[in-house]
Amino acid sequence: MSEENLRAAADAVLARLTGDTTGTARLRTDQWRAVEALVVERRRALVVQRTGWGKSAVYFVATALLRERGEGPTVIVSPLLALMRNQVEAAERAGVRARTINSANTEEWDTVHAEVAAGEVDVLLVSPERLNNPDFRDQVLPKLAATTGLLVVDEAHCISDWGHDFRPDYRRLRTMLAELPPGVPVLATTATANARVTADVAEQLGTGGTGTDALVLRGPLERESLSLGVLRLPDAAHRLAWLDGHLHELPGSGIVYTLTVSAAEEVAAFLRQRGHTVASYTGRTENADREAAEADLLGNRVKALVATSALGMGFDKPDLGFVVHLGSPSSPIAYYQQVGRAGRGVEHAEVLLLPGPEDEAIWRYFSSLAFPPEEQVRRTLDVLASADRPLSLPALEPLVELRRSRLEMMLKVLDVDGAVRRVRGGWVSTGEPWSYDAERYAWVARQRETEQRAMKEYAATSGCRMEFLRRQLDDTEAAPCGRCDNCAGPRFGTDVDPAALEAARGELGRPGVEVEPRRMWPTGLPAIGLDLKGRVPPGEQAAPGRALGRLSDIGWGNRLRPLLEQPSQDGPVPDDVAAAVVSVLADWARGPGGWASGEEGAPARPVGVVTIGSRTRPQLIRSLGERIAAVGRIPLLGTVEYADEASDTRVPRSNSAQRLRALHGALTVSEPLAEAVAAAGGPVLLVDDVTETGWTLAVAARLLRRAGAQGVMPLVLAVRG
Repeated sequence: MSEENLRAAADAVLARLTGDTTGTARLRTDQWRAVEALVVERRRALVVQRTGWGKSAVYFVATALLRERGEGPTVIVSPLLALMRNQVEAAERAGVRARTINSANTEEWDTVHAEVAAGEVDVLLVSPERLNNPDFRDQVLPKLAATTGLLVVDEAHCISDWGHDFRPDYRRLRTMLAELPPGVPVLATTATANARVTADVAEQLGTGGTGTDALVLRGPLERESLSLGVLRLPDAAHRLAWLDGHLHELPGSGIVYTLTVSAAEEVAAFLRQRGHTVASYTGRTENADREAAEADLLGNRVKALVATSALGMGFDKPDLGFVVHLGSPSSPIAYYQQVGRAGRGVEHAEVLLLPGPEDEAIWRYFSSLAFPPEEQVRRTLDVLASADRPLSLPALEPLVELRRSRLEMMLKVLDVDGAVRRVRGGWVSTGEPWSYDAERYAWVARQRETEQRAMKEYAATSGCRMEFLRRQLDDTEAAPCGRCDNCAGPRFGTDVDPAALEAARGELGRPGVEVEPRRMWPTGLPAIGLDLKGRVPPGEQAAPGRALGRLSDIGWGNRLRPLLEQPSQDGPVPDDVAAAVVSVLADWARGPGGWASGEEGAPARPVGVVTIGSRTRPQLIRSLGERIAAVGRIPLLGTVEYADEASDTRVPRSNSAQRLRALHGALTVSEPLAEAVAAAGGPVLLVDDVTETGWTLAVAARLLRRAGAQGVMPLVLAVRG
């Protein structure tokens, strides 16, 4: 086929994809250059272009042309379910048959594999996590690599640990790239890669000895439709009240981003109470509910989704009219990616950032999940090397001091580096030598800190905001946009309606979070000498408890964080906090299942207070226990202390098994306390400052129940997380 005929065929596919019936649809110059490189030259290409530029058009047009030439199916590695659903719909418009393999459709995997083998699928979308599933990696992936006609790596910045959204599973692509037969084209696409990330991804695309450098097509990142602004408001209540009063003024429907799951749920609940049609969308949202929320936003049946970054890359709603952030992401590059959801198919979209005082504390928490120190990595490698069988994550947890999410991330990196391998039943050591690249990890950590400073500078700058973001992405064509609040003047004031402010304060000031008790011991405790397994006996369990708030909340979290996060000064419980705890107790007593509810089977009224000892905040916890006892007119029975040779400061903030290992034998119930709780003749309130894993409360409750307490009802100031 001549170049002219091929270009005409490509534009015809584009017309089907876009629904153009006028015959005027034509690929942009760089779009055609990418298609030509893939279809004619069989090259590897990296396309770094702004959101809405049409990167998906490149791979769907290339797929259609390659399939017409008899090539195998296109394999697209795509990171998010929302993105996959958008891509499947787009493929159908282009006349391309697309199927997916991801965590939400496991029951369809066998059927999809059979359809691929029969040549009935033009595009197979897989999540990066599938690439290291043992069965998929060993049985399906080699066949795909041998038969694929085009490999597409969407959101390719995830390959690079220099990037803002590094995902270890993406590094598995190195193996697939190396195993592709000669002449199989590869396309990587992203809208959020600075110069360093672009160079890193382009270098990795060269894997496989093709002898040809990857073609890099990088364009300007201006978004002419976006009007950026920042609103500084005094506190979380003012931010909620502002959103309540101005949400209806924002064009069309949009997204309200929050930094945490609890904040998303909190904000969505408040806005619904105030009469707005919104839904929450987070990593905790069930898949069916996510799909329904996406459909409602696409169909403009909701004004906004209140979402975490779970609704991020690739979600395609061309007429999305606004993006509001309640809290700053930790990276201006991540921020550019998220606001890029708006204004793709409309002339004007509003983008507003409402930073909060809790932002930096949340950044610090997520920074704590970075790659572990060498000592912990070596410990994990030694454990795997000495094991006589594969070890699952639950089996590894008792043996290494890492939380599960961090442990899994580390193992994936080690897998890519060849030091470990995931097999059926867990993880094994390969015995291959491995070096800890301390310099690189330290550089990445410094880069994260640089990005956080840049995000604060974005919020404070008096210059053009779009130019600032484009420069963060090393866009050499960055220039003043003429539209942002600094270029053209603010479009929104900081005024809030007094009634909305009062309602917001009431919502954020409403105390009380349920604390679920631990009912099952972690797996693998016998391996570290603890004869605990299965279900915690009912007679040794704590009852469901209460907390004043979560540290990640934008309401009580903002009040409690300075009181409870290190470094903080110990002292008596503040009056407002004590009063709020009393309110939690009152609601607990009168609420469903409460001891004052009158319901059949409700627990008896607490007859005493027991505190948990602390080396860091003894005055705070002791005074809280005293205040509760005085208000409830019940005795303060005593304290569950740490043994002289133990220190609660040495109990690791690690996984459940390691925390239990440290707690075992560390907490003690004195003989006088045991006699007091046994004689009390009813349940006791167990008071502490913070709970994270729930195991300190569980161990203390077990000791008290064994000492004769008829029930243990935990009451803490805050839940961490």
